[in-house]
Amino acid sequence: MAQSIFMAGILIGGLVLGDLSDRFGRKPILTCSYLLLAASGSGAAFSPTLPIYTVFRFLCGCGISGITLSTTILSVEWVSTRMRAIKSISLGYFYTSGQFILPGLAYAIPQWRWLQLTVSVPFFAFFLLSWWLPESIRWMILSGRSSKALKTFRQVAAFNGKKEEGEALSLELVANGPLPFFCPKEIKLSLQKEITLAKAKHSIADLFRTPILRRVTFCLSLACLAMGVEEFGVNLYILQLIFGGVDVPAKFITMVSISYLGRHTTEAVVLLLAGGCILSLIFVPSDLLTLRTVLAVFGKGCLSGSFSCLFLYTSELYPTVIRQTGMGINNLWTRVGSMTAPLVKITGELKPFIPNVIFGTIALLGGSAALFLPETLNRPLPETVEDLENWSLQAKEPKQKPEAENASQRIPLQPCERGVGPN
Repeated sequence: MAQSIFMAGILIGGLVLGDLSDRFGRKPILTCSYLLLAASGSGAAFSPTLPIYTVFRFLCGCGISGITLSTTILSVEWVSTRMRAIKSISLGYFYTSGQFILPGLAYAIPQWRWLQLTVSVPFFAFFLLSWWLPESIRWMILSGRSSKALKTFRQVAAFNGKKEEGEALSLELVANGPLPFFCPKEIKLSLQKEITLAKAKHSIADLFRTPILRRVTFCLSLACLAMGVEEFGVNLYILQLIFGGVDVPAKFITMVSISYLGRHTTEAVVLLLAGGCILSLIFVPSDLLTLRTVLAVFGKGCLSGSFSCLFLYTSELYPTVIRQTGMGINNLWTRVGSMTAPLVKITGELKPFIPNVIFGTIALLGGSAALFLPETLNRPLPETVEDLENWSLQAKEPKQKPEAENASQRIPLQPCERGVGPN
């Protein structure tokens, strides 16, 4: 029950803190989430009764959700296009490291109260360190906070050894662009139009207001729901070892794939492969443990890659003005999948193959839904809803004919000498 309430906290925290982040900024929500997790985690260690413990665990879930979403958004909005995949996967490796460290801590500290306190106190330090993090420059400019954006730009310029260029900046330059060369390339654009469009208030309803956002939200939600898949028919302890061991190569392969093949293809392929692994386990006898373990390892690797790709992909698809709200909605469906997974397992008491059918079908549906999402590889982050709609229109336009086919149709525009060239 306590774990279910903890998952409910992650679900609610994603919705509430996601909307607040788009309204008040990424940094304040991240800082408050660190403090919330530190305080509620420490409080859970001293809880005298189960009801009080579950309340603190609910707050812990809210804090974790705010930290995860805000960290992802800040990292994506601050780095250049070509570095987004590397930065996102690098952050994922710290999560993997935590998966290896936690069992060691649990073994060294068998008393759960001391263990809970040990993993919670460090977040007080993270709370203090977060004050030195810069706010998202995109969010500040689109929110009309040009003065703060200018101050942050100058700090970044000084940190990058471009202090003179930073001092040369002015409010007009920040507001109207182009921005200086020490900023990521895609930030160097005229922001006047985006600032005007961003003055409108945005809410969760905007995720369903336009056809392209409805499609993105629906397809991403279905893909996120597949993240609750966990039925591989292998011993629980083996699965824990698999999860940590396969995570390292899976993330690396995913980073290479999303950097060259693209997010759209990677997400669809890994979810379809995961669904295929789960369904194939129905036909593998339980005495063939080696084959079942191989399928479980491969399937878990595919889901790990899907999770890594999906966080980056979601942050790139939603516009800046509602990015964290969109991620909060998709975080909701991820947690719904996690919360309903144990209920799905209960259906195995009727027929052993039913959980595999349900989980495998969901993974296949999630992979199929990813095929309908636009590609974001080498594209700048969309700032407004209009930017995302332009993506959709460009994708529908027919591609130009190859160079060789168009060569015969060209008309030279440069002047020709008398007596030379076409008559």
